[in-house]
Amino acid sequence: MRIDRLETFMVAPRWLFVRLETDTGVVGWGEPVVEGRAETVRTAVHQLAELVIGSDASQIEDLWQRLTKGSFYRGGPILSSAVAGIDQALWDIAGKSLGVPVHVLLGGAVRESVRVYGWVGGDEPAELTDNISASIDAGLTAVKLNASGRLGPIATPAEIDAIIDRAELARDVLGRDRDFSLDFHGRMTSANTKRVLPLLEHSRPLFVEEPVLPEQGHLLRGIVDATSIPIATGERLFSRQEFLPVLQSGVAVVQPDTSHAGGISEVRRIAALAETFGASLAPHCPLGPLSLAASLQVAFATPNFLIQEQSIGIHYNEDAELLDYVLDRSVFAFTSGSIKRPVGPGLGVEIDEVAVRAADQVGHAWRSPIWRHEDGSFAEW
Repeated sequence: MRIDRLETFMVAPRWLFVRLETDTGVVGWGEPVVEGRAETVRTAVHQLAELVIGSDASQIEDLWQRLTKGSFYRGGPILSSAVAGIDQALWDIAGKSLGVPVHVLLGGAVRESVRVYGWVGGDEPAELTDNISASIDAGLTAVKLNASGRLGPIATPAEIDAIIDRAELARDVLGRDRDFSLDFHGRMTSANTKRVLPLLEHSRPLFVEEPVLPEQGHLLRGIVDATSIPIATGERLFSRQEFLPVLQSGVAVVQPDTSHAGGISEVRRIAALAETFGASLAPHCPLGPLSLAASLQVAFATPNFLIQEQSIGIHYNEDAELLDYVLDRSVFAFTSGSIKRPVGPGLGVEIDEVAVRAADQVGHAWRSPIWRHEDGSFAEW
């Protein structure tokens, strides 16, 4: 069974899909994308097609080695994401050709359901309260919210109080039987973390995500030691080698993205590495249906899995919704805050190819916002 054809599709709101077709007619789908750089990743995927077309689709590991190491210059978000989508599609083909879900090929399920969380927006207390309540009504038992907007190198008392107030509001709405996490998006400095995190301990977030930028991983040990709140990071890390020092710093949760960090093959290995440090896996996934499906397959076969991010109903996807590209939406249904184990072959999701091809005709050009401080200097988004 050899790969005959590779196609890519730019689909709203900000995603890129890849479709691999074999000479036997089996089709595999994946989601290779860097948010805001979809066109660049698309070019990388088609360049990598030189190594894929004509290859044996069942040789996933050998292809992964060639795709990641077949050039003198390696790694980085663009290449790793391009490889990730192809890798997902290869696993999809493998599962479909054998008639089993991917998690069976990864050693079998270790759980029957995967707990998920959703994003909630809102800047004003009433709006945030309503959005958290809506997530509960939708069947979720956990949410994530931005901890703050732009922050200066040393936050003002008002900025600190606003962070604490958001956390306490979330805890009040959710009660003690549900969870929330706070995403700092790398907006904090080390100085800010030492002031803010101890003040957040009273509201007991599930974890605090990316308190500092990924290139400041050398600061994580001091942050971990300064708080009892579990520290999570990893959405902008792309390999086991990049996760090793982060794990050595003592983080409690790793968040590789199955569409960024080399696909199912590498995220599975990152999870195993994390397990040796007693850390949990919570895959990053604010993306589309294929990224979520791939993440779930890993989650069902991973003993040290914690919780899965997903973007169904996410507040900033205005042009399209994850379920718009899926034929059977029930595979992503929430039951008691979880998604049940998929039984379909491959990634376990049926893509609406007509909708995908129509979306590609329109395309998109999504870009990350550019933020600035009041003095005009650059601010982290």
